[in-house]
Parts: sequence; C-alpha cells; structure tokens
Amino acid sequence: MKPASTIHTMHDQAFSRLQDAMQALRQSRISIADFCRVWRNENALLQALPARFATVMEDLLGRLEAGSLFTEESCSFSQIDLLATLDTWLDKAQQTLRSPSN
Repeated sequence: MKPASTIHTMHDQAFSRLQDAMQALRQSRISIADFCRVWRNENALLQALPARFATVMEDLLGRLEAGSLFTEESCSFSQIDLLATLDTWLDKAQQTLRSPSN
C-alpha cells in the first residue's frame, strides 16, 4: 500500500494534468478529442473518487464531443458552459479527496 503522501501527490499531478488540458482546450492548443482522451486516461484518480464522479465526467465529455460535431449556433451544448461545469467537477473532486475521510 502506498503512503498517503504519495497518493495525494499522484492525485495532485492528475488534477494538474486535467487543469492543463482545460487551459490548452480554452486556448485551442488541443482538440476536443485529445482533451477527452487526457481526462479519460486518469483512471487512478477516477477509481479514488466515488463512482458518480466518473458518471458525471463521462456525461460531460460526451456532450463536449457531441457539441464539437456542430457549430455553436446549431448545438444545444455550449462548450463554454461545459468547460465551466468541468471546472466545478474538478473543484468538487479535489474537495472530496481532501476531506478527512480520505
């Protein structure tokens, strides 16, 4: 079993990768497909969180991917709103893993 400090460091690194991907997408430095791949590859982080986090994340990523197939005007999924919701997801995930029970 890994020490708690190592686990927290691993989680912090995962959160940094997710935040970096958010910034890169907002600056159009990566595609939505690459962004979703980065997020979906954080298996260790997702396994450390309650299952609902993976469900919500996958729903948001699916909407982001669906929205990328259409122009902003013709799609009901706003990329800006979805990224804001993913920001909230990140905040809640960090709070959950930093709570005393973890």
